[in-house]
Amino acid sequence: MDTYVIATNNGHKLQEIRDILENDRRRFLSMKEAGIATDPEENGSTFEENALIKARAACAASGLPALADDSGLEVDALDGQPGIRSARYCEGSDADRVVYLLNKMDKVPDGQRGAQFVSAIACVYPDGTEFVVRGICRGEILRACHGNGGFGYDPVFWVPEEGESFSSMPQARKNAISHRANALKLTREELENRGL
Repeated sequence: MDTYVIATNNGHKLQEIRDILENDRRRFLSMKEAGIATDPEENGSTFEENALIKARAACAASGLPALADDSGLEVDALDGQPGIRSARYCEGSDADRVVYLLNKMDKVPDGQRGAQFVSAIACVYPDGTEFVVRGICRGEILRACHGNGGFGYDPVFWVPEEGESFSSMPQARKNAISHRANALKLTREELENRGL
């Protein structure tokens, strides 16, 4: 069985990755379980670059193949903001960042509030082999929060085909259609194509 380390301390992300990628050939450890602690500077200019920075650091620290996700929200009317700065869009909490986003979107009319969540997943091997995939989920930015679940920008991200926000849909449904789920499905295909 191949053992991978996941370059995250986020328990939700760890479980989602395990749910989609783990099987009788692959298992995934958190950094804590692998006995490593790494926090590289994410100074890339794209989600893909930042995912590679994290995966390379975890691979180097552990000696194991490593997988890392970098994700965020891109809003059409804001020229792709907050993008790679999604978690640092303004000072404060997730709720503060949602309020900041809604204030910036205040004058954007309905029908022009398109957005997408993006997830780039990088996989790095000790022999230097690397691959990166990208998953997206399209939606719209609401004018107010809707739902009590999720985290980050989930309360204001509406998926028209589902008739729900990321915060209002059941977690299992979000995990089936989200940007990260789409990226993880591509990761699984890539691993299987490589016989891994």
